[in-house]
Amino acid sequence: MSGRWEFWIDRGGTFTDVVGRRPDGSLVTAKLLSHDPGRYRDAAVAGIRRMLGLAPGEPVPAERIDLVKMGTTVATNALLERRGEPTVLLISAGFRDALRIAYQNRPRLFDRHIVLPEALYERVIEVPERIGADGRTVRDLDEDALRGDLAAAHAAGFRSAAVVLLHGYRYPEHERAVARLARAAGFTQVSASHEVSPLIRLVSRGDTTVVDAYLSPVLRRYVEQVAGELHGVRLMFMQSSGGLREAGHFRGRDAVLSGPAGGVVGMARSCAEAGYDKVIGFDMGGTSTDVSHCAGEFERVFGTSVAGVRMSAPMMDIHTVAAGGGSLLRFDGARYRVGPASAGAVPGPACY
Repeated sequence: MSGRWEFWIDRGGTFTDVVGRRPDGSLVTAKLLSHDPGRYRDAAVAGIRRMLGLAPGEPVPAERIDLVKMGTTVATNALLERRGEPTVLLISAGFRDALRIAYQNRPRLFDRHIVLPEALYERVIEVPERIGADGRTVRDLDEDALRGDLAAAHAAGFRSAAVVLLHGYRYPEHERAVARLARAAGFTQVSASHEVSPLIRLVSRGDTTVVDAYLSPVLRRYVEQVAGELHGVRLMFMQSSGGLREAGHFRGRDAVLSGPAGGVVGMARSCAEAGYDKVIGFDMGGTSTDVSHCAGEFERVFGTSVAGVRMSAPMMDIHTVAAGGGSLLRFDGARYRVGPASAGAVPGPACY
């Protein structure tokens, strides 16, 4: 043993579960409401303080902690509830509707009224530029025109931008220039497709980049909050793929299934120790319900859809439904609807 504590945390939308391993190897657990502002700022840090015997608000001694590993549904719930950062899409001129038109998939072939999922971006800026498939410049980037559009979007309150240019996955010169101009205009989150998802397909590359721009600010605020209270402690987050990543490199596209992925890993490992290698997982939380399958090895996909949003990133093969035990039932004027909004912990989970 290292002689120091180690913590494993599952931060859900309603409850946060903390497992601590003492220096002697014994385990201790705690369950806290994820939102209880009258008692603590963050449930995960409050659980760590409780196990270390610290008073509320007392600094956490980094020398007593070896490592903190956390899975979180912060990004998952922000996507399900559409509470991400207002985002502007910057795409090559002439392609403003490319992501909306997408592939024209018809999952319900005989439906006459097609209801498209709500787009994550709220404004589109058509970038006056074009690089051809062979890398030659077809149209020079008009930086002056773009500066004006970026200034107008910034004045309207946008701070997050997704940059998706035609053939930008292979020839990123214009994307780099657009990203630079966006940051100079005051955008604090700029996701460029050649960095987020360098793939040939414009739609899947664009969708993934928009997801990253939409969720990364929400995720960054939470990570910075936790890291700020655990100063000097090594902090790692579970990715959608089931692997761990340092807090400073954890971003939106990798966090959509962070919490559920941790559940799949735990399910598979626990069942393997009990002698079962073929299992089905059903995880109902307060906001969402996650269903998974494991037949001897982790099942991963590279492209999937979560809450009507397509993305291309390695992740566990998990089906997420935007309704959980704490989901709110509401009347929209014509019918009753349930989810994806959750009662959370204020005034208390609806399931209780």
